[in-house]
Amino acid sequence: MSSSLRRLYEDLRSISVAIVYPPGEDRDIVVQQLQRIGCRQKVVWPFPSEPPTGCDVIFFHVSQDLEGSSSWTASATTAALVALSDYESPTTLKLLLDTRAHGVITKPFRSSGILSTLVLSRASQGYQERLQGKIEKLESTIKSRRQLEKAIRVLVENQGLSETKAYEYMRERATSMRVTVAEVAGLILETHEAMEKLGFSPGQKASKKP
Repeated sequence: MSSSLRRLYEDLRSISVAIVYPPGEDRDIVVQQLQRIGCRQKVVWPFPSEPPTGCDVIFFHVSQDLEGSSSWTASATTAALVALSDYESPTTLKLLLDTRAHGVITKPFRSSGILSTLVLSRASQGYQERLQGKIEKLESTIKSRRQLEKAIRVLVENQGLSETKAYEYMRERATSMRVTVAEVAGLILETHEAMEKLGFSPGQKASKKP
């Protein structure tokens, strides 16, 4: 056995799997094959309103109970979702799309297809998680950049600084305060907004009510 294949099996033996499916021969096939693979597992039934927690993978029954439930989606859990479908129909396919499952097994269940589906669903879930992390990091960078640009405009308009001097000022303050430039920009914007609410504006005294 190659080292990469050995690591794959070691990984599968370390994960926790939940099987959300009604009692019977079909569930037994899934449970027994997961036992052969070496996964830690737990059986959950009746069908819960939300995905089980503390699991790496969830094999779940695609049923009418899922219809209209936003709780059973890939975005609502950190686990990989593997749908167990009784049959293919327009309703079932719609439910599968709604859950955004990482894998699907259709009856009749066979032990031969469970390992490959388990591996692929884990890989798919891991890829989506990394992609989401990159998206969130990019969104945070864009937000910080916009805050920085707004803060520079505030200093240019209120302090008469050039854009270059305004940025240098924020960078110096960030160094002395031991915070990021983005945090200094946030403080400047908060202060500016507070002053505007109090009636102050560039070059004007506070407004007075008669």
